Amino acid sequence: AFQALAAVLGGTQSLHTNSFDEALGLPTEDSVTIALRTQQIIASETGVADTVDPLGGAYFIEELTNTMEEKALDYIEKIDDLGGMVEAVRAGFVQKEILDSAYKYQVAIENKDQIIVGLNEFAADEEQGRDLLRLDPAIEDRQKKKIETLRKKRDNEEVRRLLEDLKKAAQGSENLMPFILKAVKAYATLGEIANALRDVFGEYTEAVIL
Repeated sequence: AFQALAAVLGGTQSLHTNSFDEALGLPTEDSVTIALRTQQIIASETGVADTVDPLGGAYFIEELTNTMEEKALDYIEKIDDLGGMVEAVRAGFVQKEILDSAYKYQVAIENKDQIIVGLNEFAADEEQGRDLLRLDPAIEDRQKKKIETLRKKRDNEEVRRLLEDLKKAAQGSENLMPFILKAVKAYATLGEIANALRDVFGEYTEAVIL
């Protein structure tokens, strides 16, 4: 909640609040509600959203903004020197930067250089229970049956032809969206469309540099 409020105070254009249990599984209804209420309180109660930049002109905020801009431009320059974002990803630069950042953050938490209330300081002794969302296996069975029914009702020859058209377009330089839309309208599944493109482009293998 504090991070969300700070973002709004800093003049953010949009804000999304994640549910607190998303790292553990699909969010539960309670966690989704808390995330939603956090945004609603900020938008409807605090009044900070009534001003474009509530802290505009504050020296400290302006200094932080300038520092962020300088560091962002430094990153952009490094990426440009590597040949652009695609080449930077292929070289493993982006992945390594993320890994290094995560490692430094974790070390800071363990050394208490970065205080996280309730985690490495002011933590309660009792074990907190986690009410994780459990999906009913019957949902998977129902979805499989729906797909089977769909494939029986649709024009499978038309779907096959449109997927072949998509493959041919992917081998060239045409805009793929019209071909994808045609396939969707013929009730081709997401998996079938993805497989058609996978046959042309293959699968991306991430380069990991430690």
